Parts: sequence; C-alpha cells; structure tokens
Amino acid sequence: MPGVMAAAAASCSPRGVIRARSSRASRPGVARAYADKRLVAENARAQNVHRTELETRIRSQLLRPELPPSSYDTAWVSMVPLRGSDHSPCFPQCVEWILRNQQDDGSWGINQFDSSINKDALLSTLACVLALKRWNVGRENIWRGLHFVGRNVSVAMDAQAAAPIGFNITFASMLSLATDMGLEFPIRQTDVHGILHLREMELKRQAADDSCGRKAYMAYITEGLGKTLDWDEVMKFQRKNGSLFSCPSTTAAALIHKYNDRALQFLKLLVSEFGSAVPAVYPSKLHCQLLMVDALEKMGISQNFVSEIKSILDMTFSLWLQKDEEIMMDIATCSMAFRLLRMNGYDVSSDGLSHVAEASTFWDSLQGHLNDTKSILELYKASKVSLSENDLILDSIGSWSGKLLKDKLCSSRVQKTLVFGEMEYAVKFPFYATLDRLEHKRNIECFDAWGSLILTTKCSCFRVNQEFLALAVEDFSFSQSVYQDELQHLDSWVKENKLDQLQFARQKLTYCYLSAAATIFPSELSDARISWAKNGVLTTVVDDFFDVGGSREELENLIALVEKWHEHHADNFYSEQVKIVFSAIYVTTNQLGAKASAAQGHDVTKHLAEIWLNLLRSMMMEAEWQRSQHVPTFEEYMTNAVISFALGPIVLPALYFVGQELLEHAVSDQEYDKLFRLMSTCGRLLNDIQGFEREGSEGKLNSVSLLVLHSGSSMSIEAAKKVIQKSIDRSRRDLLRLVLRKESVVPRPCKELFWKMCKILHLFYFQTDGFSSPKEMVGAVNAVISEPLKIQTGDSSLSISIR
Repeated sequence: MPGVMAAAAASCSPRGVIRARSSRASRPGVARAYADKRLVAENARAQNVHRTELETRIRSQLLRPELPPSSYDTAWVSMVPLRGSDHSPCFPQCVEWILRNQQDDGSWGINQFDSSINKDALLSTLACVLALKRWNVGRENIWRGLHFVGRNVSVAMDAQAAAPIGFNITFASMLSLATDMGLEFPIRQTDVHGILHLREMELKRQAADDSCGRKAYMAYITEGLGKTLDWDEVMKFQRKNGSLFSCPSTTAAALIHKYNDRALQFLKLLVSEFGSAVPAVYPSKLHCQLLMVDALEKMGISQNFVSEIKSILDMTFSLWLQKDEEIMMDIATCSMAFRLLRMNGYDVSSDGLSHVAEASTFWDSLQGHLNDTKSILELYKASKVSLSENDLILDSIGSWSGKLLKDKLCSSRVQKTLVFGEMEYAVKFPFYATLDRLEHKRNIECFDAWGSLILTTKCSCFRVNQEFLALAVEDFSFSQSVYQDELQHLDSWVKENKLDQLQFARQKLTYCYLSAAATIFPSELSDARISWAKNGVLTTVVDDFFDVGGSREELENLIALVEKWHEHHADNFYSEQVKIVFSAIYVTTNQLGAKASAAQGHDVTKHLAEIWLNLLRSMMMEAEWQRSQHVPTFEEYMTNAVISFALGPIVLPALYFVGQELLEHAVSDQEYDKLFRLMSTCGRLLNDIQGFEREGSEGKLNSVSLLVLHSGSSMSIEAAKKVIQKSIDRSRRDLLRLVLRKESVVPRPCKELFWKMCKILHLFYFQTDGFSSPKEMVGAVNAVISEPLKIQTGDSSLSISIR
C-alpha cells in the first residue's frame, strides 16, 4: 500500500508526471507488449460478439426459413380471375405488388444475390408484363418491361445459359400470348422465329416420349401449354393440399383454365400467409431446413445448433412416419431426410425409398424426366447409409444412381460446376472413407452460396445466407491456430521423451495428429486430440519395436515392466531402447490417466495401463508365431489381431476426454467390447489387403495369405481378397448400426470415436497403405493444419485466401 500511495502522490506533481513519462519512454517494449495484449483481448471480445451475432441469425433462419418472393409465381397468381368475373383479379394485392416491385431497368426477378441478366429474369419480367396487361394497369410499367425483354432477348437463345425448367416452351408461349394481347416487343422478327423454333423443337422431342415422367413434366409447365392440354389429365397430379407440384404458378395456370375449389383454397392460403407476393414452392420449409442442417454438418458447425437441429429432425421424423407429401413427393427431400435421420440415430426404414428403388420408377417421376442431378446425387448418398448386409432397396438405388452419376461425370456435355465437383467427390469417396475436417474444408471452400436450395423451380429460389459461410470460416480458421499449437506441443513431447532417437521407429507424429485433428475437430476437445495423437505415436513405436527394433529379451523386458507398472525399478531396463519406450508409455499414460480421472471423477489410470498390457501381450503372441513359424487358423489370427492392430491405446483412452461420463460398468459391457472389435476388425483387414504383398515378401502371414493357405490353395489371392472385403463391409455396417442405436450403455459421443477411427482406416487404406507411405497423406496434413482456406465465389475463377 505505501508504494501505491507514493506512486499516486508522485503522479499528482508536475515532476512526478515527468518521471512517469520518462520511465514509460525508457521501456518501450513493455508499453508495446501491453498495447499488443490489450489489442488481442479487444479483438477476442469483438470476435466473440460477432460469432454470437452470427449464431443468433442462423438459429432464426433454421427455425423460420425466409422464403423470398417469386415475381414469376406472383404474376401467375395475380392472373387468376375472381370467380364469376373475368374482369377482376381474385388477388388484387398481387397485382399491386407487381406494380411496386419493378426494377429500375424495367425487369422483375433480378435479386440481390445475382444481378446478372438471366433467363429467370426474362421469364419473370414477361410474366409480370402479361399480368399487368391482363388487368389493363401499369401502362408505363408494361412499356419498360417490354423494352427490358427486347434489349436482352439474345439471352433467351443462349444454349449455354442456365435455364429454368421448361423455359424454351414457356417463354415462347408467353411471348405469343403477349403478341395476341396486342403487346409490341422491340424484337427483330428473326429472333421471334428463333424462339418459336426452339419451342417447336422441344415439343417434338417431348412428343416422342410417352412415359409417366413426360406427362408429369407437361403438367408441371402448364403455363406454357395452355389450351393444348387435357386439363382432366393435368388435375390427376393435384396433391392433398390442392396444389399441383406444390408450385403456385402451375396451380394458378391450371386454375385459370379449369376451376377447382381445392386449387383456389391453396392459393388463398398462400396469399394469406405471405401477403401480396408468393414464393416459388410451397410448402418448402422442411426442404429448406433439411438443406440448412445438411450444410451445417458438412461445414463442421452443427455442434453449435444441437437443439435447433434436434427440433427440425424430430419434426421430420414425425412427418416421415406419417408419409407426409412434403417429404415423400419430392425425391431429393425424401432422400436427404432418410440420410440425415438415419445418421442422427432415428429409426427409419429404407422402405420409405421403395418408390424409387428401381431406375424405371425414377424415370417416371418429374425429377427423373428432368434427369435432375441433385436428386440422383441425394439418392446415391442415401443408398450408402446401409445398416444391414441385404438391404435390397438401398443396394438397388446405389447401383443405378451410381451408374447414372458416373455416366454424367464421363459426359463431355456436363458443365464443371460445383454440383459436378460434389458428384465427383461422392463417387470417389464414400462417406465412410472421409476425414471430417478435410470434408469440412472442401465444403467451405466450395460453398454454393449462390446455388438454389430448391431443386425444381422455374424461377427464383431459396438461398443459404452468407452467415453460414462466415461462421464456418471463422470456426475453421480458429481451429487451425489451435491445431498448430497442439502440434508444436506434441513435437516437444516427442523430443522430451527421446522418441526421435529410436532409429528403428517410423516418425509418424503428423499422421497421428492428422487422424485426431481431422476427426475430433472441435477446438475445445484438445485433451482428446492430444491423447489420441500421443498414443498413436507410441503404438507406432511399439509396433516397430516388436517388428524390427527389439530383441526377444527386450520385448520380454518391456512386457515385464508394464506388468509391474508402478513397482518397476529404474535398474531393471534391459537396454536404453527399452528404457525410452517404457518411460514414454509410463509417463504419458500416467499423465493422461490423471487428467482423465479428474474429468471422470474416478481413477482410470489402471484401465489405461491394462490396455497397454493387452496390446504388448498380443504383439508378443504374433512375434512368437513368426519366430516358431507357427501357422495359426484364421480364427486364431483374427482373435489376436483385433488387439495387436493397436487401436486400443489410441481410441479407448480418448473416450474419457469427450465430455461424457463413461461409467465403469459401460467399459466392461459387451457393447463396449463389440464396438472395439468391429472397429479393429475393419482396420486389421483393410491393412491386410493393402499390405499383403509387402508382408508376404517379409515372410509374414496375414488374413489374405491364411485364407489361401488353409484352402489348400484352391482359393486364389483375388478370391481371398473378395472374402476379406465382404467381411470389412459387414463389420463396418454392424459398427455403424451399433453407433447409431439409441438404446446404449456407451454414450453416443464415445461411440462416435469408434466410427471416426473406422473412417480414418478406410481413408488411410483406401488405395494403398497410406499410413506407411511417407508422402500419401502429406496433402491432407497440410490442408487440415496449415493451409489457409481459399473461398470460391460465385465465379469459380475467383478465390479469396482467408487467414
């Protein structure tokens, strides 16, 4: 206190002020450090505020998606006459909206996301002009709209430009209708003929097709066909809510030609809910919500919206059980709902996809007739979340949808769009052979912020807000800084424990850490990542010690030391190598055990030591087999191999660090053991397929060679590999089914670590032994840990590097 009082007194006098200034000036480094620290704190506070604001806005979007108005659909709804009076609109408020919402250039339909002149804008503008002319209002608006169409009519004939569904038919028909109404376009007659020719060509092409899909398509574009349609046939596509295809423009066009009370009620409901302008599709809330949930999961930020996502999926599950039209009548929505529900633990049967089990039934749908890429892609992704060996529905969908996607990828006519990239990725990397953080990065960088979330609309669409992208970028960039710090810590740990001095040991720190950071990715799960990576390094060292680095005496000494654990003596080390290996295991396991025990509220160190002892004994068993040239049966080999594959010390300790209470009875439960054995079976067999030739040249036996050997050489190597692959597929499906099952003694976040390791193994051994390769996974390491994000904009040629 006296010092504080003296300092305060000194600062009151002029001389004291001078001394204080000179003192601060004499220590510029301290002042700079203080300013830097304060700036960091202020930036952190600002980032937290910004993040909170982003999350709040996203929560609002999730629960209440805002469907933007569609000028095109509003125009058609406005053309519906009052019943019994052809001279009065049934929805005058829609006519007023058209008058109030014309753009300065004379158009309707150009929005804030995309200001370019496109076929959407042409179609919307022409529809609005027709609506105003229909009721003889807005002469000036009509004139400006006609001139906008005239100035940009070349866009209508651009075969490369993206087109709304049925554009060539609908636009030409509306152009003819406008001419019949006395409207004059500033368009050359040759251009008019060209547009009409495109219509005739399209109609001839459609006439050659007599499928149900073609009939659905013709009913869907009623606005472009008018009196040529059989309206009784069209009304067969009416849904329970009174709409045609949940599309306001289609429903309105049908109502103009043939009165239908249910169709009118649908439009009245729509206008009462949205006011003077209607969306392009209704209802579509669920579809939009599912797409947003999918986007959040794909970009690695879904953990911030757990309650909102659960609410959406609970509602989806309820509607699924009711076979609600909003899900079942749209193939993309149905497929996505199935995948998201199943992967989030809901008990959904593939029977819900039986109506598209065969390619023929798909082609009979509207999406099939349109050859809709996104619907095919969603079906393909849904087919991969199979939980049983003989799911005929999913197997059939996977077969024909996969073939269609591959055909599209090989077609020179397919544009290299973001959708093309997603197709390519889905076909090349099944969801069980991807690393979460790698996938997140790819999805963030290729985020289709400008793309439609509604797959079959004629104009307008719902678009994901940029807040999704902003939050994902912020989260990923921050996590990379955490990963870099953790990797530095791990590098120091390797050196402190002298593991880098072991000449026989592969140095796989970055690969081990990659498998942790790329799967246990949330920044706050640092202890789980550190445990996973350290034990990954240690198991690699021990594996190499048993394979090439240690003598029989050294291996026996190491096992004896682990058996004694706390009772071991420093003078009992057979060699310096044994001392380094044991000390690293002992010290690291005790440190992790102390942390885990504190987190769990009971001692778990003994359990971690037992995991190591089981591993060493199983490795010793294999070493004895090789030394004595014993040929085990396939069953003997696998019983030992699921432990000797060394996933126990990596995965099992990490379960204690994922923020869940893992009770002792859960660790001793059959479910816990089965999760471990299924995961390890996948890993052992995947490794055996890729390492068969290398291990054979070293005189080692594995599952492939044992199958051939015990068959009396009646089974070829390729046949043996096929048998092994079937076992891998079966074990993977069984593991996923166990992970997703809700009735469980092992908490879901703990079960997910077994699945995450299974995914890592599938990727590492996808085409080669990626873990043993010095270069195979380097690109993945850099992408997850060090390389900054590069964000693609709507123009794929542009990129933004974000640090």
